[in-house]
Amino acid sequence: MYDLIIIGGGAAGFFTAINAAEKNKNLKIAILERGREVLQKVKVSGGGRCNVTHACFEPSALVNYYPRGNQELLAPFQQFNPTHTIEWFEKRGVRIKKEADGRMFPLSNSSQSIIDCFIEACYQSRIEIIKNTRVESIENVGNEWRLNTIGDKQYQTKKLMIATGSDTAVWKLLQNLDLNIVRPVPSLFTFNIKDERLEDLMGISVENVLCQLGDAKNKALSAFSSKGAILITHWGLSGPAILKLSAWGARALNEANYEFDVIVNWLGKTDTESIRQHLHQQIVNQPKKNVLANAEFGLSIRLWKSLCAAAGIGEYQKWAETGKKHIAKLVEQLTASRLRVNGKSTFKEEFVTAGGVDLAEIDFDTFSLKKYPNLYMAGEVLNIDAITGGFNFQAAWTGGWIAAQNIANSL
Repeated sequence: MYDLIIIGGGAAGFFTAINAAEKNKNLKIAILERGREVLQKVKVSGGGRCNVTHACFEPSALVNYYPRGNQELLAPFQQFNPTHTIEWFEKRGVRIKKEADGRMFPLSNSSQSIIDCFIEACYQSRIEIIKNTRVESIENVGNEWRLNTIGDKQYQTKKLMIATGSDTAVWKLLQNLDLNIVRPVPSLFTFNIKDERLEDLMGISVENVLCQLGDAKNKALSAFSSKGAILITHWGLSGPAILKLSAWGARALNEANYEFDVIVNWLGKTDTESIRQHLHQQIVNQPKKNVLANAEFGLSIRLWKSLCAAAGIGEYQKWAETGKKHIAKLVEQLTASRLRVNGKSTFKEEFVTAGGVDLAEIDFDTFSLKKYPNLYMAGEVLNIDAITGGFNFQAAWTGGWIAAQNIANSL
């Protein structure tokens, strides 16, 4: 008989186990992991550096990075937020550094620092790590839990934590406990686009772009917009602005079968009249200059040429030969390039799912289930997800820490 079993050897699972064990040293704890290795998502996160958290320390601002879970996480973040995360790791010898974009990584630039920290903490607290163990069924027996695994091995525990991430098989098991599961759909993905305006522009990055979803057949998509850097790839568009759009619009884009329009304002400026006046001024100030040869607004010359061509401006056309119609078309291309998206691509290893256990099932004071007070959940098994930048890990640390306090205090 265990005091606590955690299903899932990932970020939330390890954090729960370690914090519960350190708060109550008498607990018998085990982590059950279905695979051959633990902490695999931690290992690949941030290109192998592990994006531990983000330098957003105010809970009311932090929740704005979570398309799902933002209201529910406000109070938990007041208990355990990025400030506490940094302190937790540095207390255990893992120094954390901040990068220019706010992402935070181990000073070592290696996710192995986080993995070693967790494994050592488990060793010190005598937490069992049991690999290659897939749970086949979960039974509530009185005030305890019985777990049956493939291979007929059975485990019993007083408290159970489920921290399996986005695992369809586990969600099916949870439905047998009469829990509501929000249908999972992909989040954090890039857009597949074939458009002559983007041809041969792979690798170009533009800062402070304004993007908006839009489709004549689906008016609801126009509610989703984002601002940030955008990256042109050989398959279409990526970068923070696109990833944010994919996260906030995850369910709507799934319903649209990933066929929709994205309207790109390459300048990030909504005052089109000032842009039009700037272009007209070039006609006065630089009448003999070739339009395509002199990029405006800080755009790369390749992107500028492409947008000018789309506006019907000729290769050898001078500003003096550019009339109101060309200017109007160029303003449209600069501020409202409508690109057709047909499909999506996973963003590196940062696969995130929107969906999971309905948040109405959870008591966020303890991260336990309202129906089963001795059953806990944290991480992406819940219908909580964030944009890229360390926010998904922060939700895992917060949920795991709060659950651990409650578990340790109640045993």
